[in-house]
Amino acid sequence: MSEPQTADAVLLVRPAAFGFHAEAAASNAFASVSADAGVRAHAIRESERLARALDAAGVEVRVLDDLAEPDKPDAVFPNNWVSFHADGTMVLYPMATAARRLERDTHRLESLLAGFAVRRTVDLSRHEHEGRFLEGTGSLILDRPRRRAFASHSPRTDPAVIAEFDQALGYSTTLFDAADANGRPVYHTNVLLSLGTRFAMLCGEAVPEAQRSGLIESLGRTVIDVGFDQMRQFACNLIELRSRAGDPVIAMSVAALNALRPDQRRTLEGFGSLVAVPIPTIEAVGGGSVRCMIADIHLPRKPVAVANPAP
Repeated sequence: MSEPQTADAVLLVRPAAFGFHAEAAASNAFASVSADAGVRAHAIRESERLARALDAAGVEVRVLDDLAEPDKPDAVFPNNWVSFHADGTMVLYPMATAARRLERDTHRLESLLAGFAVRRTVDLSRHEHEGRFLEGTGSLILDRPRRRAFASHSPRTDPAVIAEFDQALGYSTTLFDAADANGRPVYHTNVLLSLGTRFAMLCGEAVPEAQRSGLIESLGRTVIDVGFDQMRQFACNLIELRSRAGDPVIAMSVAALNALRPDQRRTLEGFGSLVAVPIPTIEAVGGGSVRCMIADIHLPRKPVAVANPAP
């Protein structure tokens, strides 16, 4: 079935135990230790700030409250363990670290999704026991209308699991290589690439020259090309949504927005209203930004029951 690129509803998680996750940081060069004792409180405020900004922009926001125990330092990033699709499919993904596997709370998620129809669940999480991982829309950049996806090789993105995803959802995924300025594989594809309806943000210099032009051509969109320094400020880690009125809304962090050159910002503004939120603690300590915090809900809505008129 045809599926729009953007959603008008999102899932966010209000974190209860946010903090530096050493095991995850082994493959995430964007995360760093903080000596600030107020990290958890800062992260809660930043997540609530994003929720308010999206709501004010006309996007429906569903918030899942993280439970304090057991500790889940990266729970603020739900897009890695779940994705939602217009045919009613919910996909659960295999996570690379034990602490992140605890985030999959499908029981409480069910009630939070009231009004949406989940018609089937594709559970890929069993691959964790094989040491194979695929961290949701962190690993996979979905071109929903064309049933295509893009993924960069990394320890968190396994080709065999991608093949199963493709078969289950009718996608075709293009795999490519990507590394940061130090030659280290980029941990998640959504740090270097994002797709809107008519645009793509790409850190082209992170992709080997031999693969770059082919990738750009296959994106099929106006490409805003950013450099390593801009990628480091999460300039590609954004997401296009749509308001209840159908207007395009592009959510990103203030750091990402400030990293753009004036011409890049003008180009991006031509594709939608920019909603930029400051989330410095989540970015610095968690190593992820606004796109990582959003699981976009593409599920069909259940029909609204209409009461029979009184006789």
